[in-house]
Amino acid sequence: MAAPRVPLPQLLLLVVAALVAAAPVRRASGAGEFDVRRHLSTVTRYDVARGSSSVKSMPPIPDGSRVIHLNLVARHGTRAPTKKRIKELDRLAIRLEALMNEAKQGLNSDSLKKVPSWIKGWESRWKGRTKGGELTSEGEEELYNLATRVKERFQDLFDDEYHPDVYSIRATQVSRASASAVAFGLGLLSGKGKLGPGKNRAFSVLSESRASDICLRFFDSCETYKAYRKRKEPDVEKQKEPILEHVTAALVNRYHLNFTTQDVSSLWFLCKQEASLLNITNQACGLFNEAEVYFLEWTDDLEGFVLKGYGESINYRMGLPLLKDVVQSMEEAIIAKEENHPDGTYEKARLRFAHAETVVPFSCLLGLFLEGSDFEKIQQEEALDIPPMPPQGRNWKGSVVAPFAGNNMLVLYQCPGKTSDASTSGGQNNSYLVQVLHNEVPVSMPGCGNKDFCPFEEFKEKIVKPHLKHDYNMICKINPPVASEEPASFPTKVSSFFVGLFSQKGYRAVSAESVKTEL
Repeated sequence: MAAPRVPLPQLLLLVVAALVAAAPVRRASGAGEFDVRRHLSTVTRYDVARGSSSVKSMPPIPDGSRVIHLNLVARHGTRAPTKKRIKELDRLAIRLEALMNEAKQGLNSDSLKKVPSWIKGWESRWKGRTKGGELTSEGEEELYNLATRVKERFQDLFDDEYHPDVYSIRATQVSRASASAVAFGLGLLSGKGKLGPGKNRAFSVLSESRASDICLRFFDSCETYKAYRKRKEPDVEKQKEPILEHVTAALVNRYHLNFTTQDVSSLWFLCKQEASLLNITNQACGLFNEAEVYFLEWTDDLEGFVLKGYGESINYRMGLPLLKDVVQSMEEAIIAKEENHPDGTYEKARLRFAHAETVVPFSCLLGLFLEGSDFEKIQQEEALDIPPMPPQGRNWKGSVVAPFAGNNMLVLYQCPGKTSDASTSGGQNNSYLVQVLHNEVPVSMPGCGNKDFCPFEEFKEKIVKPHLKHDYNMICKINPPVASEEPASFPTKVSSFFVGLFSQKGYRAVSAESVKTEL
C-alpha cells in the first residue's frame, strides 16, 4: 500500500503561496499564542504535547463496571541527542563559522548587522561528548509523573501487593527505554516499600535480546520493512526538498548568509533540541517565522507518516506480535475473572516501554489519527493520501502521535451481569469493554463505530481480526534455518542445542549481523 506522492510542481506552488501569504511574525509571548515548542513533531516534550491536545470531555464509565486490566505501550521519555546527531551539530558549528567568515569578507559590511548575535562563535551544548541518546532528567520526570497519574486514576487496580507477575514491567534493551521503565516503576511503587525516605521498593524490569525482541523491537528483525525504508527514504527527501529550498531562500534573504538546504535542515534540528531539551526558543528557532515552522514540522510529520505510519502497510503490520500480546493479556484477565481467581494470583497490568518506532505502528493497528473514511481503506489495504499540508488541519501530527513519553493505554472493564450483549461468548456471566487512552486522553475507535467503550469481542472481531490474516514471519520474510548437509562441528552442535532450547521457550534466534541500531 504505497502512499501517493503530491507532484513536486504542485507541492512547490502550494508552498510558495503559503509562505508568501504568511507574515514573518517572530516569537509570540502572550498566552495562547504561537509557541514553537508545540510544533517539534516527535521531539516534543510530553507535558507540552498534553497541554496542546484538544480538550475532550471524559466519557462516563458504564454503570457498575470496574477496571480489571491495563495495557500500556509507552515511548521513552525526553532523551539527549544521539551520537550521530551530536556530530551533525559539531559540523554545523564549523559551517556557521565559515559562513560568518565569508560574510565578513563581503563588500557590504552592513549585512553583518542582520546576523543574530548568537551565531557568532556558536558552539554546540553537546560538543566533545562521545556518548548520546540517554534519558534526560526531564525524561525521568515525564515517566515518573505519568506513573503517579496512572496510579491515581486506577487506584483499585494498583492496590495489590507488588509482584512481577501481577504488575509486569517490560522494556527494550536500549538504555533510555529501560531507564524510562525504572522511572515509571519508581512512581508507581513509591511509598510501597521500605527503601529510603521515599519508602521505595525494588521491582523487576524484563527485557528480551535486541536481536529477537519481535514484540517491542519488531522493526529490527523485519527484512521487508528495512528494504521498504531503504527504498522509500530518497523519495521522502525529494518530497521535502521544495520546502527546504524555499525556507533556505527566505533565510538567505533575511540574514544575508549563504545557507544551504543542509544548513537549514541542521538548524531546524538544533531548534528542536534547544526548544525541547533546553527550553531555548530565541536562538535557532528564532531564525524561522511561524509559517516556516509549520511547514518544517509538516516535513517531519510526512517522514513519520511514510516511513513509520500509514504510508505503507508493512509499517504497522509488522507490529502484529505486540497486538497479539496485548489481546492475549486481556483474554487471560477475563479468564481469571470468570474463574473467580483471587486477587494477587493473576496479572492486572502489563506495562511496556519502547520507542516511537513501536508506539506509532501500534497506534496504526488500532486505527488512530486517520482522516475521514481512512479506516475502511486500511482494512482493505488501499492507499492513503499523505497528511494535508498547512494551513489545512490534519490528524497526523508527530507531536501528538508520538511525543517523548507518548503512550497508548488499553483499559479493560468488567461489567457484571450484562449478559444480553450478543458479542459476549463462552457462557460468560459478565461483559467486557475496552477503552483506548492516547496520552491519557480517551479516544473513540473508528473500527468500533467510533465508540469510547468497545465490547471486547467486537474489538477482536473488527479491529484485531482483519490484521490476523497476516503473519509476522511471512510479511517480514523470516525463513526458518536450513539444515546443513555437512557434519556439524562440536561448537555448532552446542549452538544448535541452545537455539532449539530457546525456540521451545518462545524465543527466536537472530544472527548478530541482522541487529540494527536504534532508528
